[in-house]
Amino acid sequence: MAAAAALLLAVLAAGCSNGDGDGGGDGKESKPSASASRPASPSLSQTEAREACVDAWADALLEDPELGVDQEPAECAGLSADDRLDRYMEGLQQRNEINRG
Repeated sequence: MAAAAALLLAVLAAGCSNGDGDGGGDGKESKPSASASRPASPSLSQTEAREACVDAWADALLEDPELGVDQEPAECAGLSADDRLDRYMEGLQQRNEINRG
Protein backbone atom coordinates (compact mmCIF):
# COMPACT_ATOMS: atom_id res chain seq x y z
CA MET A 1 0.00 0.00 0.00
CA ALA A 2 2.85 2.39 0.81
CA ALA A 3 4.44 1.62 -2.57
CA ALA A 4 1.20 2.46 -4.33
CA ALA A 5 1.00 5.76 -2.46
CA ALA A 6 4.62 6.56 -3.33
CA LEU A 7 3.94 5.75 -6.97
CA LEU A 8 0.91 8.02 -7.02
CA LEU A 9 2.89 10.85 -5.45
CA ALA A 10 5.69 10.33 -7.96
CA VAL A 11 3.32 10.48 -10.90
CA LEU A 12 1.63 13.59 -9.55
CA ALA A 13 4.94 15.30 -8.86
CA ALA A 14 6.24 14.45 -12.31
CA GLY A 15 3.09 15.78 -13.90
CA CYS A 16 3.58 19.09 -12.16
CA SER A 17 7.28 19.35 -12.95
CA ASN A 18 6.81 18.52 -16.63
CA GLY A 19 4.61 21.56 -17.10
CA ASP A 20 7.15 23.82 -15.43
CA GLY A 21 10.13 22.51 -17.34
CA ASP A 22 8.53 22.65 -20.78
CA GLY A 23 8.64 26.40 -21.17
CA GLY A 24 6.51 27.67 -18.32
CA GLY A 25 8.37 31.00 -18.46
CA ASP A 26 8.83 31.14 -14.69
CA GLY A 27 12.59 30.59 -14.78
CA LYS A 28 12.44 26.88 -13.96
CA GLU A 29 13.11 25.92 -17.57
CA SER A 30 16.77 26.92 -17.25
CA LYS A 31 17.57 23.99 -14.92
CA PRO A 32 16.92 21.19 -17.46
CA SER A 33 18.79 23.00 -20.21
CA ALA A 34 21.79 23.56 -17.94
CA SER A 35 21.90 19.94 -16.80
CA ALA A 36 21.49 18.64 -20.33
CA SER A 37 24.59 20.51 -21.49
CA ARG A 38 27.06 19.08 -18.98
CA PRO A 39 27.96 15.42 -18.37
CA ALA A 40 26.98 13.74 -15.12
CA SER A 41 30.59 12.83 -14.42
CA PRO A 42 33.73 13.25 -16.48
CA SER A 43 34.83 9.67 -15.74
CA LEU A 44 31.48 7.94 -16.42
CA SER A 45 29.55 7.48 -19.63
CA GLN A 46 25.94 8.66 -19.65
CA THR A 47 24.81 5.03 -19.35
CA GLU A 48 27.06 4.39 -16.35
CA ALA A 49 25.99 7.65 -14.73
CA ARG A 50 22.33 6.74 -15.23
CA GLU A 51 22.88 3.28 -13.72
CA ALA A 52 24.65 4.86 -10.73
CA CYS A 53 21.68 7.20 -10.32
CA VAL A 54 19.16 4.33 -10.40
CA ASP A 55 21.26 2.39 -7.88
CA ALA A 56 21.38 5.48 -5.65
CA TRP A 57 17.59 5.80 -5.90
CA ALA A 58 17.21 2.16 -4.81
CA ASP A 59 19.49 2.72 -1.81
CA ALA A 60 17.79 5.98 -0.86
CA LEU A 61 14.32 4.41 -1.10
CA LEU A 62 15.46 1.52 1.10
CA GLU A 63 16.39 4.06 3.78
CA ASP A 64 13.34 6.32 3.30
CA PRO A 65 10.40 4.86 1.35
CA GLU A 66 8.63 8.22 1.49
CA LEU A 67 11.12 10.01 -0.79
CA GLY A 68 9.54 11.83 -3.68
CA VAL A 69 10.74 12.04 -7.25
CA ASP A 70 11.88 15.63 -6.62
CA GLN A 71 14.35 14.45 -3.94
CA GLU A 72 16.81 12.99 -6.42
CA PRO A 73 20.11 11.65 -4.97
CA ALA A 74 23.35 13.55 -5.56
CA GLU A 75 24.55 10.78 -7.90
CA CYS A 76 21.91 11.99 -10.38
CA ALA A 77 23.29 15.52 -10.63
CA GLY A 78 23.96 16.51 -14.19
CA LEU A 79 21.58 13.99 -15.75
CA SER A 80 18.72 15.23 -17.88
CA ALA A 81 15.50 16.07 -16.06
CA ASP A 82 13.56 14.58 -18.97
CA ASP A 83 13.73 11.02 -17.63
CA ARG A 84 13.81 11.79 -13.90
CA LEU A 85 10.58 9.86 -13.30
CA ASP A 86 11.93 6.85 -15.22
CA ARG A 87 15.09 6.77 -13.06
CA TYR A 88 12.95 7.05 -9.92
CA MET A 89 10.67 4.21 -11.03
CA GLU A 90 13.62 1.97 -11.92
CA GLY A 91 15.13 2.66 -8.50
CA LEU A 92 11.78 1.85 -6.90
CA GLN A 93 11.64 -1.44 -8.80
CA GLN A 94 15.19 -2.30 -7.68
CA ARG A 95 14.25 -1.50 -4.09
CA ASN A 96 11.22 -3.77 -4.35
CA GLU A 97 13.35 -6.62 -5.73
CA ILE A 98 15.80 -6.19 -2.85
CA ASN A 99 12.95 -6.28 -0.33
CA ARG A 100 11.54 -9.45 -1.91
CA GLY A 101 14.92 -11.20 -2.04
